[in-house]
Amino acid sequence: MKEIIRLKKVADYHKMANLSAPEHPLISLVDYSKVTYVENIHQMTWTQDYYVIGLKRNIPYKFFYGQQEYDFDEGLMTFLAPNQVLSISDNPNLGHNPSGWLLLIHPDFLWNSTLAQKMPQYDFFEYSIREALFLSEKEESMMVELLKNIQREYRSNIDKFSQKIIVSQIELLLNYAERFYERQFITRKIVNHKTLDNLEKLLKDYFNEESLVNKGLPTVQWVSENLNLSPNYLSNVLKTLTGLSTQQHIHQKIIEKAKIDLSTTSLSISEIAYKLGFEQPASFSKLFKNKTEVSPLEFRKAFN
Repeated sequence: MKEIIRLKKVADYHKMANLSAPEHPLISLVDYSKVTYVENIHQMTWTQDYYVIGLKRNIPYKFFYGQQEYDFDEGLMTFLAPNQVLSISDNPNLGHNPSGWLLLIHPDFLWNSTLAQKMPQYDFFEYSIREALFLSEKEESMMVELLKNIQREYRSNIDKFSQKIIVSQIELLLNYAERFYERQFITRKIVNHKTLDNLEKLLKDYFNEESLVNKGLPTVQWVSENLNLSPNYLSNVLKTLTGLSTQQHIHQKIIEKAKIDLSTTSLSISEIAYKLGFEQPASFSKLFKNKTEVSPLEFRKAFN
């Protein structure tokens, strides 16, 4: 197992990438064309105590965020949260004249700002399988200009307004990223519909098994892991396509299966509840009535 190296400071990344020392200890905009990682980078796994916002082209590596590959495709922007496990391998399809920018932001820089509390609300920092953000030329130019504005500000004489101005620029950049990701969820419908199809098959297979009494109900975490997506990312995709969260899709499948058993078998309400993976029949009855506005027994009586 590889040793995990912890990059505590922005300066630690500069050292690993063979860059000169950062101009500010807590924030740095790196010209990616100047990055040359240390020779043993492929044998390294690391975590970093800071946020990284990247806008890169032709990167010569495949990045692994946790255990999964970051999906760049033709996307440009990436968003990495602190304390995540990272590693890289060569990418034979790319690597010619890499360019772009990396904005490194230590959480201490955001201290005492409203953005410090807001950062966890940006879901794109937390996706388990990453999908890079696609940008039009106009959008890319706007994002690059915001990055350079941040750099210009921390390079100027620091005063009592500096942090506030830089934080506001970071928040503006993140808000635009949120808007563009939302558009991406909508425009990449083919990929997203495939996710929906995979979810339907996964739940169908799960509820068709006879071992639900022992396995229990599927959880959002279990569904997400089996689709190789994070809980937040999966729910965002599903809400865009169907208006329902992952949990609501699970509940929908439970109700479908329950209606079949209630209308076509003589199993008791308790037997159906246990068959579907509920530990307590009362929990099943409560969910069923909440979703259908009638109790399981009332629903069954309608078929007699």
